[in-house]
Amino acid sequence: MKRLEFVGSSLDDLREFPAEARRAAGFELGFVQRGLAPLDWKPMGEVGAGVREIRIHVLGEWRVLYVAKFADAVYVLHAFQKKTQKTRREDIELARKRYHQIGGRP
Repeated sequence: MKRLEFVGSSLDDLREFPAEARRAAGFELGFVQRGLAPLDWKPMGEVGAGVREIRIHVLGEWRVLYVAKFADAVYVLHAFQKKTQKTRREDIELARKRYHQIGGRP
C-alpha cells in the first residue's frame, strides 16, 4: 500500500470538509492507496499527467485532486468545495503548482 503525502495546505483543506465528506474522501483515498480506482473520479490532464479528481457528493460537492503515478506515494495536491459547474481556474493553477513541486511533468 502506498503512503499518502499531502502537498501544501491540502491536509488542512481536507480537514475543513464536513465530517461525512471527510470520511468519504478517506475511503476513496484508501482505494487509491491500494491501487484501486475511486468510485467517482475524472482525469484532470490540465493539471498534469496522471492527475485525477475524486468527486464527493455529500452535503454539497467536494473535490480531492491527487496523483498516484509515482512509485513511492499518492500525492494529494488540493482539496476544496466545488460551488460551480466548472472547476475554478484558481483551483487548477494551485494544483498545477503543487504538481510541479513534487516533480511532476506535463
